[in-house]
Amino acid sequence: MIQTDISFKRIQQLAIPAIISGIAEPILSATDAAVVGNIHEYGIESLAAVGIVGSFLSALIWILAQTRSAISAIVSQNLGAGKLKDLQNFPAQAIYFNIALSIIVLFSTYFFVEEIFKLLNAEGLVLSFSIDYYNIRVWGFPLTLFTFAVFGLFRGLQNTFWPMVIAAIGAILNIALDFALVFGIEGYIVPLGIKGAAWASLISQAVMALIALIFLLKKTEISLKLKFPLHPEIKRLVNMSFNLFLRSVALNTALILAIREAAGLGKEYIAAYTIAFNIWIFTAFFIDGYGAAGNILSGKLLGERNYGLLWKLTKKVNLYNLGVAAVLVLIGLLLYEPLGLLFNKDEKVLSIFYGIFFMVLICLPFNALAFTMDSIFKGLGEMGYLRNVLLGATIFGFIPVLYFSKYMNWGLIGIWAALIVWVAYRAVALMIKFRRKYIPLIEN
Repeated sequence: MIQTDISFKRIQQLAIPAIISGIAEPILSATDAAVVGNIHEYGIESLAAVGIVGSFLSALIWILAQTRSAISAIVSQNLGAGKLKDLQNFPAQAIYFNIALSIIVLFSTYFFVEEIFKLLNAEGLVLSFSIDYYNIRVWGFPLTLFTFAVFGLFRGLQNTFWPMVIAAIGAILNIALDFALVFGIEGYIVPLGIKGAAWASLISQAVMALIALIFLLKKTEISLKLKFPLHPEIKRLVNMSFNLFLRSVALNTALILAIREAAGLGKEYIAAYTIAFNIWIFTAFFIDGYGAAGNILSGKLLGERNYGLLWKLTKKVNLYNLGVAAVLVLIGLLLYEPLGLLFNKDEKVLSIFYGIFFMVLICLPFNALAFTMDSIFKGLGEMGYLRNVLLGATIFGFIPVLYFSKYMNWGLIGIWAALIVWVAYRAVALMIKFRRKYIPLIEN
């Protein structure tokens, strides 16, 4: 059997396209935030609404998009073990499983949207804008989950190029549509404000899903014809997805509590938090590109039972990601003021943002380690341990720091301190587990 290539060149071939495809979803939200934040009238309220809805939608997407990692892990492990042909009807069944989950979640939230956003401390015009924005964007949810499932299949097949192409097209289209629909084109398109941003995202998600479907059918031998009985790997997919579901509930509990506490401080604070959060999410997905390379290759190495190369891969990808984080921190320091002005021009909002942005930069090296190890453990199929780590990080790290900081009146600084502790907890726990479980296997 040919040994898996974990050279610098091979990791870049997987990581760079994964970075571009990974930042597509945060670009949709960040572009919406930047464009609506510069609406002449009600810019702050629009930015706050996009922040609240964006955080809630990200929570839903992250909860169910974890099936992408499970699909990728199963396909890559079978590829490494030389059993790819045995998967047969698994891809189609996995995709329909993803779509069914997304539709259930869509309708479980659609009719309670006002109550949900009130719970997140949205009120007045911010609440009204949040409802308008969500009621359009939510229909892109099944489209995104379908696209992510296809990305999982491509990743399992060691291919991040086609997901990159799909994501790049979607991101570029979304940026163009945002400006056209939010501000309008004189004589052609009436300005739609925040609703225009929602339509821009929805159309972009539909186009990405369509291209993903075409590429899946044209570039692979995978059929979307649903056949029974269920493939044996579906049971493992459901088990992995359930553990990742519980993990993501813990993850998004932290993110939703953060947005709720920020919203409770006032509209300028939630607007400033939205700017910081969108930059953080963008960098997180940027960093996750190298994590994706680790995810793809670790699953294949596990299938080959090549634990020596697995350890070398883990060291390499962590080192590369720390380098990426260092570059992002430097860019953040150099563009400290322009980044804020990109999203909003209100002096109070910018003052609050500039007072917390350094916390985002402090978080990036911890992100690099946590997200890299997280992706590698997904490739290894360690979904149960990932679940336990997230539960521990949220219950014993994030929540105590968040409410202690609230008691001490630390404001947004306290919220970001809780997020840093939360990420650092995950990084340390995963590194300890890897050393204890997988390094000893090298000698066997």
